[in-house]
Amino acid sequence: TALPIPKTEKKKVEEVKAGKGAGESGSAKVPPDSPAALELKGKIDEQGQKVRQLKGEGAEKSAVDAAVAVLLGLKAKYKDLTGEDLAGGKRPAAKEKGKEKGKEKGKEKGKEKGKESQAKKKVKVEEPAAAAAASESAADAKKSTRLGMEVKKEENFGEWYSQVIKKAEMVEYYDVSGCYILRPWSYSIWESIKAFFDSEIKKRGIENVYFPIFVSKSALEKEKSHIEDFAPEVAWVTKSGQSDLAEPIAIRPTSETVMYPAYAKWIQSYRDLPLLLNQWNNVVRWEFKQPQPFLRTREFLWQEGHTAYAVRDDAVEEVHAILDLYRRVYEELLAIPVICGRKTEKEKFAGADFTTTVEAYISTSGRGIQGATSHHLGQNFSKMFDIQFEDPTTGKHEFVYQNSWGLTTRTIGVLTMVHGDDKGLVLPPRAAAVQVIIVPCGVSVKMTDAERQKIVDSCKVFEEKLKASEIRVRGDYRENYTPGWKFNHWELKGVPIRVEIGPRDMERDEFVAVRRDTGDRETLSRSDAGTKLKALLEEIQNRLFTTAAKVRDENVVVTTDWNEFLTLLDQKKLILAPFCGDPEIEDNIKKETKKDEASAEVGQALMGAKSLCIPFNQPPGITPETKCIYPGSTKPAKYFTLFGRSY
Repeated sequence: TALPIPKTEKKKVEEVKAGKGAGESGSAKVPPDSPAALELKGKIDEQGQKVRQLKGEGAEKSAVDAAVAVLLGLKAKYKDLTGEDLAGGKRPAAKEKGKEKGKEKGKEKGKEKGKESQAKKKVKVEEPAAAAAASESAADAKKSTRLGMEVKKEENFGEWYSQVIKKAEMVEYYDVSGCYILRPWSYSIWESIKAFFDSEIKKRGIENVYFPIFVSKSALEKEKSHIEDFAPEVAWVTKSGQSDLAEPIAIRPTSETVMYPAYAKWIQSYRDLPLLLNQWNNVVRWEFKQPQPFLRTREFLWQEGHTAYAVRDDAVEEVHAILDLYRRVYEELLAIPVICGRKTEKEKFAGADFTTTVEAYISTSGRGIQGATSHHLGQNFSKMFDIQFEDPTTGKHEFVYQNSWGLTTRTIGVLTMVHGDDKGLVLPPRAAAVQVIIVPCGVSVKMTDAERQKIVDSCKVFEEKLKASEIRVRGDYRENYTPGWKFNHWELKGVPIRVEIGPRDMERDEFVAVRRDTGDRETLSRSDAGTKLKALLEEIQNRLFTTAAKVRDENVVVTTDWNEFLTLLDQKKLILAPFCGDPEIEDNIKKETKKDEASAEVGQALMGAKSLCIPFNQPPGITPETKCIYPGSTKPAKYFTLFGRSY
């Protein structure tokens, strides 16, 4: 490619010989600094910005492709006009740097000298911060290192989420669509949830079991009203090698139809009750919607509890006790505030008498998300699967009352979306596999190997001291990475506290603690480090919860006016509104609040509002005269219902 012609030299237009110029013919070319070329270049930059904007807003592929086609066409015109290729549509920042290039030659020379001296240093891995300023063209080209976050949470939430879970080493993509590899960093969060919840349900006498993943067709179809909701998502095994199976076998979407035939065998007398079982397993639901790791996947991990009681009141008590455990998982372990309530008739679990739920709020998207559910099944399934016991007082056979309840790895996605920031993941200390990361600092090329090792040894002694205080701690002693690189790496992974120890810290018997949530730095004495860091971890845990609760509370609004309901919905609010409970009216609300692509603003969610729950904690104001929020309803309101767009 020819070098750009300096503006200081006015050259005559030369005839480009065939085969040597960029054009197809030997037509005359104009300099890149000519008015015509500059005007065309401006159009290219403008179109490039439009392409980036469409991609950032998650526009339809057809719209992005059309904009790219226009951009390529403009570039082709530029090449025909000047005989040169143009990298263009540059970002505005890159354009400014280009303008400054000619004005600041002296500064550029200084930068080049700095680069040369830096290259001489024995640094094996370039730090993300340094990569951002690596060259004048970095804004146009891919960065020389892509370890750090490249988008802001508020500017492109979807891309931000994808980058966090990948760059924080939470997932790896798999060659079966909708399935993902959970790497140790995310699986450890699931383990912390499992440890907490498992210990709590065992206090209630609930035992763990494991049932097969396969379901016979006859068993799956035994309760048709229940399986109807799952039917489109059921995956079937139809072959063994090259032979067709005599009857297709389903992979469980849930385990009611797997477990309850066995319950019918095991329960004969009142002495066999209550039957309290739970299993930690995986299920498969062959989603056809766009998959998102943790949020909507074809295979996911969960726990599912299935219990049976002789007395309805005992079963109902358990439903609410389990729901409170789910609340504690979110609020006490993950530092995420939730709203507890009951699902509407339309949204309840198929086959249940009633469903209870915990609902969280994702402020960046303005959408609610179901956190976990606890269902009272009544006698619906026991009648279908003939699960009976002999009543000791009457001698008659009675059907048992049943519950089912479940919590999934969706929790990890909710945690990521609620607490994460522009630097990456932010982990609440109680759920973090590593609560404190130790990074040796102050190592210089002038130090001897013995001096370097002395710093590392000091860090290792400190690490053992923190372990003795029951702090989950790890030291990063890798020699092929700089301290700066390590800082960025562990910030991206969301470790609550970073500890820095250098030569001066060793001399003073101190260390520097840096908080992930605020970035605050504090120099502390090593003498009572365990006590101080434990207190700091609790402070971080509490702050994450109170911050999220404040944001949630500011975005849950009560209204009795339909027009205000529509306005609030577009402002990314969750809405408490009086509702009659009619499923048909609920359908109408969802239809009438759905946006079409033509009327939606850039980046606005298109789905309609749905009921999230009927909160147990009701606002005051419902009277016999209170009208339903939907103008077309003639029925009085029964309760305030939480509405919003949701995942």
